[in-house]
Amino acid sequence: MKKNLLSVIILALLVVNVVMTGIIMFSTLSANKKTVSLVNHIASILNLEVKPAEEVEEEKEISILDTETYNIEDEMVITLKHGDDGADHYAIAQVSMSIDKKNDKYSELQPLVAQNESKIKSVINNAFSKYTKEEASANQQAIADEILSQIQGMFDSNFIYEVYFRDLKFQ
Repeated sequence: MKKNLLSVIILALLVVNVVMTGIIMFSTLSANKKTVSLVNHIASILNLEVKPAEEVEEEKEISILDTETYNIEDEMVITLKHGDDGADHYAIAQVSMSIDKKNDKYSELQPLVAQNESKIKSVINNAFSKYTKEEASANQQAIADEILSQIQGMFDSNFIYEVYFRDLKFQ
């Protein structure tokens, strides 16, 4: 009889455990839905797109046949930020840009590149002058990306899709 009573108590506790697990599951599921809804609402307010990793678009490849290279012919001597040693340091850079000839705005913006070369040089100077000699030599790609985003903002187009250094020296 004691074994039967013990089995009934265990069975009752098992049923209570299953019921409590179900209650917890449904309560957290509804809270999770509310959290996802809140995050999506905030993302839409901030104009962000929340996409799964597989839906993220890759950058389109631009063929070498569709690329025009614009070289800034002048060798630029740029003063860098003072480092720990307090000495003046300089970067000597030759900069080139890749232009997408298939871009919709290519025909109207391409002539403006040469006309605005001095502004582009100013952007390059400002980007380099934020870095010390050591930081600039370690972060060349970050500097190129910063220059590219500012130039794309200047032209309000991404027809210039790459900025790179033909020759870069630090002193």
